[in-house]
Amino acid sequence: MSDWLISLEGTEAGHTLALGLALMAAFLHAVFGALQKGRHDPWLSRGAIDASYALMAAPFALFVVPWPEPHMWPIFATAWVIHILYKCLQAMAYTKGSYTVVYPVVRGTGPLFTVIGAYLLFGEVFTAPQWIGVAVLLSGIFGLAAYNLRHLETNRDTLVIALGLAVATGLFVALYTTYDAYGIRATADPFTFLAWFFMIDGAALPFYAFLRWRAMIHRPAPGPLMLRGFTGGIVAFLSFGAIMLATRLDKVGEAAVLRETSTVFAALIGWLVLKETVGPRRIALMALIASGAVIVEMGG
Repeated sequence: MSDWLISLEGTEAGHTLALGLALMAAFLHAVFGALQKGRHDPWLSRGAIDASYALMAAPFALFVVPWPEPHMWPIFATAWVIHILYKCLQAMAYTKGSYTVVYPVVRGTGPLFTVIGAYLLFGEVFTAPQWIGVAVLLSGIFGLAAYNLRHLETNRDTLVIALGLAVATGLFVALYTTYDAYGIRATADPFTFLAWFFMIDGAALPFYAFLRWRAMIHRPAPGPLMLRGFTGGIVAFLSFGAIMLATRLDKVGEAAVLRETSTVFAALIGWLVLKETVGPRRIALMALIASGAVIVEMGG
């Protein structure tokens, strides 16, 4: 499997596979966000998810994939710090704001800075039509956030704080996307990076989540919480694993932009599952987001 994937790097078949992986990651990332924002405290949900995917990844990291090369340990340590900060900011944003307000701002801030980071780190250059696509996609995402800001009736007292946290989270999305792309390209076997990344990445927040759960007066039942964690762990493997593989197979910037179609899926999930209001103007803005992603792909 690893040899086959590596053989596709830089080829047309690799580009097509990266496109499919990025779109799959978009849908699953929206599902992942909804799982964290659902009926449980976001910190508890994230702790349960992290514990699940760390435990699931451990046997593969220790006994299946080749062990990391010595130069990978500083890379893993840096990635761990970046992801911890990202997850803390994300949980804080979800605590202060509604899912359909926070999520578009996070995803809208990320791709622009990822494209810039991909240029600085990997020398990737977007064509003029692709930059137009980025502008269209970002206008849809931030237009959706502005519409939510104007018409939202709940959580208005913490909305400004939530939006500020969402922007900061988006910056860390760009940072981890670019750095993880560097990390997965730095090792011979991409699955070595994925297995060790998930095992290391999931080893911190569960402890904080447990302390938070223990301090609660009305503690949620552990059974449903761990079931959510197990489901989220599977989704995390497929979502984050897919986007990491896409960034190894093809351009980091294109994969990052295509993943931001997750905002469309997030709005649909917020409407259908979380029962948050979605009107015709939001639908038009979501169509703008999808159009921007199509322009980026066709302009490459």
